[in-house]
Amino acid sequence: MLILVDTREQTPFALPAGIRANRATLATGDYSLAGLETLVAVERKSLPDLVACIGPERERFKRELLRLRSYRCRAVIVEAALAEVMAHKYRSNIKPAAVLGSVASWQTRFDVPFVWAGSHGAEFLLAMFRNFLRQVRELTEAVAVQLPEVTT
Repeated sequence: MLILVDTREQTPFALPAGIRANRATLATGDYSLAGLETLVAVERKSLPDLVACIGPERERFKRELLRLRSYRCRAVIVEAALAEVMAHKYRSNIKPAAVLGSVASWQTRFDVPFVWAGSHGAEFLLAMFRNFLRQVRELTEAVAVQLPEVTT
């Protein structure tokens, strides 16, 4: 597995030893898999970033979610717990109910899951990518078995 990290990602996830990662310019999201860039895109948000997306960066983020929607494997990994939102542990006048309402609306409208991963974003990313690669391998093997021979 070779993880691609967008060149604009300022502080990439600390990945465990043995997991390879390269910098690349991704069309959408902050993380993808080499060779599967048109199928896999994951956006990473800290809580302050997410709150900014609800306020002044809302239209830009909605365009990002619209692009994410077209990927087979997609998610927004939020590096916070839902309890932090409810406790208003961020610097903004945006109320917790507005944060939750926006995330719920976006999840439904754009069919992009939001994962409240807390400090375990890297672990979730790896689990998600490993699972997707397993599914791709299974599909590839199933299709290879079922393809008819072509004779000329």
